[in-house]
Amino acid sequence: MLVLVNILSGARDAAPARLSHHASVSRSDLREAAQLSVRARAEMDGVERKRTEARRSMMKDRDLKHDSGIPERVTLKKEIGLLSACTIIIGNIIGSGIFISPKGVLEHSGSVGLALVVWVLGGGVAALGSLCYAELGVTIPKSGGDYSYVTEIFGGLVGFLLLWSAVLIMYPTTLAVIALTFSNYVLQPVFPHCVPPYIATRMLSTICILFLTWVNCYSVRLATRIQDAFTVGKLLALGLIITVGLVQIFGGNYESLTPQTAFMFNKAPSIGQIALAFLHASFAFSGWNFLNYVTEEVVDPRRNLPRAIYISIPLVTFVYTLTNIAYFSSMSPEELLSSNAVAVTFGEKLLGVFSTLMPISVALSTFGGINGYLFTSSRLCFSGAREGHLPSLLAMIHFKHCTPIPALLVCCSATIVILCIGETHNLINYVSFINYLSYGVTIASLLYYRWKKPNLYRPIKVSLLVPVFYLLFWALLLGFSLHSDPLVCGVGLVIMLTGVPVYFLGVYWKDKPKCIYDFIEWATYLGQRVFFVVFPQIDPIEVAEWTDRSSFTSKASGPL
Repeated sequence: MLVLVNILSGARDAAPARLSHHASVSRSDLREAAQLSVRARAEMDGVERKRTEARRSMMKDRDLKHDSGIPERVTLKKEIGLLSACTIIIGNIIGSGIFISPKGVLEHSGSVGLALVVWVLGGGVAALGSLCYAELGVTIPKSGGDYSYVTEIFGGLVGFLLLWSAVLIMYPTTLAVIALTFSNYVLQPVFPHCVPPYIATRMLSTICILFLTWVNCYSVRLATRIQDAFTVGKLLALGLIITVGLVQIFGGNYESLTPQTAFMFNKAPSIGQIALAFLHASFAFSGWNFLNYVTEEVVDPRRNLPRAIYISIPLVTFVYTLTNIAYFSSMSPEELLSSNAVAVTFGEKLLGVFSTLMPISVALSTFGGINGYLFTSSRLCFSGAREGHLPSLLAMIHFKHCTPIPALLVCCSATIVILCIGETHNLINYVSFINYLSYGVTIASLLYYRWKKPNLYRPIKVSLLVPVFYLLFWALLLGFSLHSDPLVCGVGLVIMLTGVPVYFLGVYWKDKPKCIYDFIEWATYLGQRVFFVVFPQIDPIEVAEWTDRSSFTSKASGPL
């Protein structure tokens, strides 16, 4: 600016008469320009100073949050890698089923050989279903599993019925059965000559569920680490059973496994009885779809979700078949049917002084199963609340630990209530029927979605024969089960259909009296204050990653 003034001054001195008027105008203009420049520079300095202060304040707040353990963004954390994904599937499948269901499968199949066939086919059916769930999981990448897929495809009512039956009976009952198995095996050495007392088993089961609920409320990482450790433990326990059984077989003790003896029937089973045997096997395999309930917490789910399914299901089928072969190598069918704790009886017969290892191993296995079911079933409540089908408080997470504490407490409370009622054998029948009904509806939704959105991008696309074969088997199984035991299956249907009036009163009816909305608002506010929970924040980058890429044709994804 000063250089420009000097140049103009020199020009003015050289031609004073001719430029006097323009020079005076230029001086005033330059004076105003200089003032404006100084003012603008001051304003820019002020803005920059404010930005610097704001940046320092943000860094200070971030440091304070880091020091206090508060995350920068309150949301569900992606902490489930491929190994943890496999342990979630394996840990949820291998809970109490392999220690309870052999008795039911053998009882309804009528022979050792047919029981082993049922176990192998049960694993094959689970593999077919898991292929369909892999496609659904990467096409509709939401946590919530069956419920989220059915709600997205068939609408709110059908999704709510699945949610209602799962929250009310299916998952609390499964948790209760696993917890009772845990307490029975822990207390078996304390009461070697009698059945453990009713009160003792219920109290120990309740303590176990309360402790694992606290773990899941405190930390996702701690819960997954427990799952990893106990999954390895339960595989080692089953490995011990398999090893001892193979030693028996190589020692010549395989009379029950010879074809002449294995397929010897005291009474030829009906098709309905075989269907019930499959229901008991399906209880042992239940949990193969549970990774789909936590899709939003899986690292790179489009890659790790199908990989975990393809690794876990064949491994569990192989282990289950060998475990049953080991049972039959050392126990007669009569001994197995008379035992309330198959693995303990196996250990007492073959392990001698080391027989106490078996109830401890089974207890550890079921302990890990409880942890896995709590972890995944709570995400179902979370997803249901996020869709508006359950109270909004259940869709909130802790502001510091980022865990769905209200949903976990609902699962815990429902399980404790179920613990106080019902008999294990009947509960398994109810759960197995509702489980299979849910699986069939979900896989039928895959076929409907293929027809409804044929051009939707699908990273995984299974052959249509896979869901068709599964649904044919599913229809036959449920039909014969309903014919063979209409009371149990009818109760399961009634439980599911009781959700219809609840849906229309609680979800569909929008113009409720103001007092109801005021009460809900007050209860939600109170729950937030008590549990320190808030709605999770949504990452726009993740939303963009998971948007439907309808512009891609379905030809972009090759068939499996």
